[in-house]
Amino acid sequence: MTAAPLAPLARKAHRTVEPLHTACYFAREMGDVYAAAGAKGTMRAYFGVRSAPMGIVPLEVVVSTFYNFAPHLVAQAIPSVWESTTPEALLAARYEGVDAAYRRILGDDVVASADMAEAAELAREATTVLSVLGRPLFAGHASLPWPEPPHLQLFHAQTLLREYRGDGHIAALTLAGLDAIGALVTHVASDVGVSEEMIRATRGWTDEEWNAGVARTVERGLVKDGALTAAGKELRDRIEQQTDDAAVAPYEHLGVARVERLRELTRPWSKAVTEDLFGAAR
Repeated sequence: MTAAPLAPLARKAHRTVEPLHTACYFAREMGDVYAAAGAKGTMRAYFGVRSAPMGIVPLEVVVSTFYNFAPHLVAQAIPSVWESTTPEALLAARYEGVDAAYRRILGDDVVASADMAEAAELAREATTVLSVLGRPLFAGHASLPWPEPPHLQLFHAQTLLREYRGDGHIAALTLAGLDAIGALVTHVASDVGVSEEMIRATRGWTDEEWNAGVARTVERGLVKDGALTAAGKELRDRIEQQTDDAAVAPYEHLGVARVERLRELTRPWSKAVTEDLFGAAR
């Protein structure tokens, strides 16, 4: 397999701008706005707002597109969350919360700056070449109208780029023959800074389910004593390369100079958001 020329830059751009999307889950403003819109509880808000662009769809559709969450965890939120709110209300709440979070963390001057407008224009331009084919979660988000303020356009553009990349990553995991727990176990074993405790606390798998998944990766020769084997590393490297290749189109469209400009503009904002959300820069 030959990597796309800009694939490494696609990964760097994703890492640079991604915190600006992550704010919609972890900023302290978000819980209150989601609850006010009718989605009380972290996971109900998460599954509700992230699936909202697809409309009210069956549980199985959300389980499919979210991939590595335990189905019984998703079932605690979907479809019951729609008894107390609507997709439109949750999406409006997301913009309200992100607006408040950006203004608190970055300041009104940055939000209204020419740099913000430039970054929004670049990110939005990157999304113009994306196809919805084979990308269900991205397709839902792509159906939404663009918000007006530049800082929310930047947020929406990064959300599109993120979900586009995520759909491609799921395709790579599926082609590699990794089920949901296998994907998580090999990711943790890759030693990329994600702990097993955090993954298990947020994905909802029972001890029995998790241990069975670990046993499958060991039997397959991908993991041994909690670390990737040579075969496991080769597989994970291939998955990450395929993910980068599948996500490269928007960055090829912008070209190196404009991608680097987008990273230059957003890097300090992403650092500020990361520090606010998690206490230290990534």
